[in-house]
Amino acid sequence: MNRHFWRHYLEMVAAMFVAMMVLEPLRMVVVGALGWSGAFDRVEPLALAMATEMSAGMIAWMRFRGHDWAPTLQMCAAMFVPFLVLLVPHWAGALSADAVMVGGHVLMLPAMALVMVRRPQEYTKPRAHAAHSGKAHR
Repeated sequence: MNRHFWRHYLEMVAAMFVAMMVLEPLRMVVVGALGWSGAFDRVEPLALAMATEMSAGMIAWMRFRGHDWAPTLQMCAAMFVPFLVLLVPHWAGALSADAVMVGGHVLMLPAMALVMVRRPQEYTKPRAHAAHSGKAHR
């Protein structure tokens, strides 16, 4: 793959981390204020909340960069699928909650790369952000 591919990949990783750093504390404040803090004692809501937070950052950045909804949502699926796959052995007693959280975060990295490899035309050419590319957000 070329430098545009790897640039996009690193941008997605950065968007994930920025979104987690911003949205997780916000979620904790809101959930605490509502008295729902105990809801995140279980791995399922915690994993889904984290995947949602990371997806929010990816959506914002991919749409800013002029990507259509289909590749944007596929990239977001790469945040959820690893957790969903790992929850099955967790429910069977074969994986701890910590293993689900660590494994989900680790597996989303190759999942993102797989999404990108399946759409090389989307990720191997330069992209301007939407305001300069003439692409309207839909």
